[in-house]
Amino acid sequence: MGGIQNIDLSIMPKELKLLLQIINIENEKDTESINNKYFIDINWELFLELARHHRIYPLVYSKLNMIDGKLVPLYVIQTLYQEYKENTFQMLHLSGEMERVSKLFTENNIRLLFLKGPAIADAIYGNISLRTSKDLDILIPITDLKKAEDLLLNCGYEKEGNSNKSKKRNWWSHHVSYYHTNKKIEIEIHWRLYRPPANEPSFDELWKRKRISSLTSFPVYFFGKEDLFSYLVTHGANHGWFRLRWLADIDQIIRKRDITRVNNSIQNNHYRDILIGQALILTYQLFETPIHEDVLPFTKEKRSRKLAKLALFYIIEMGFIHTKQSLKDYNINSSFSKLSSLKKSYYAKFYQYSVKTNIQKFFFVMRVLNPNSADVKTLRLPKPLYFLYFPLRPLLILWRKTRNS
Repeated sequence: MGGIQNIDLSIMPKELKLLLQIINIENEKDTESINNKYFIDINWELFLELARHHRIYPLVYSKLNMIDGKLVPLYVIQTLYQEYKENTFQMLHLSGEMERVSKLFTENNIRLLFLKGPAIADAIYGNISLRTSKDLDILIPITDLKKAEDLLLNCGYEKEGNSNKSKKRNWWSHHVSYYHTNKKIEIEIHWRLYRPPANEPSFDELWKRKRISSLTSFPVYFFGKEDLFSYLVTHGANHGWFRLRWLADIDQIIRKRDITRVNNSIQNNHYRDILIGQALILTYQLFETPIHEDVLPFTKEKRSRKLAKLALFYIIEMGFIHTKQSLKDYNINSSFSKLSSLKKSYYAKFYQYSVKTNIQKFFFVMRVLNPNSADVKTLRLPKPLYFLYFPLRPLLILWRKTRNS
């Protein structure tokens, strides 16, 4: 599509390219362009590891019936089928708990909005089997936090990290987790969408624009289309899109043209516009998302293009870190694989810095410069000299990274 600058994808491992090619299949004709080109010398173990890490294995499996079965090893298909089936059971399990929690909170006069889980999967894909979710995230007014906690504890949930230290909320915290041992379900209760300092709509504003899920008999509420898109964009950008599932969500929303209704609600938020531009560029490049004229202006921002390029490095590096694999293990030869661990760390930190607002950048730098236990292990100083860890921290980080290169 004219007007969108392409990103160099040569740094991507071919296994990740194949995953994207499969997801992008729309019909039988689409398979003609990938049958011969993308299946050559694929490391199928890495293929599966990346599908799991990026949480896109349900989408991949759903497209395999359009591909020549001889191109994909039988054990790969069977593995994807098993994980697809297990995810379907998990989403059904979460659906039941989502309805129970909604009923429990509502009967106790607590308004709640679901941030992720089956309701969001159904709204985006029309099929809960096509999206993964390991837990339920719920947004409530902060004034109801204590009441919500008491209800969950009475239902058998346990507060994670339940120590004297964790009982005190830090000013930058925005959620707390609870886990039910028997149900094996985790619930995150949010009273903010993002860590402060960050501008965000009030709960009352979000509640006015809420939608009701069609999955359950008892009402389950979640974000309106504009708010859900805005939340997914910001959440994905803040995490460097290191799971491609988040971009797959954006791809689906854009294809439904729900984004056209976002313009009015966030047109005065330049920072959010930049993140939308980044998301559009990445989905266009990786998921072949058709970017229609209504939203094309978002992609013109120079900073959006810069963040999209940085995100690609972040996506690849985080993929290998989280799968505990090494580029060298798979003989991946690219400009990215030749970078030292120090440079990769720099790219990761630079992305995390670049994606923030000015006030968030200040606090990010403060956190980076704040000494931690790794600095103490690297250089042990007597307590009277602990203040030296602050100016020395950049050098200590450099020392650790060069030693690991």
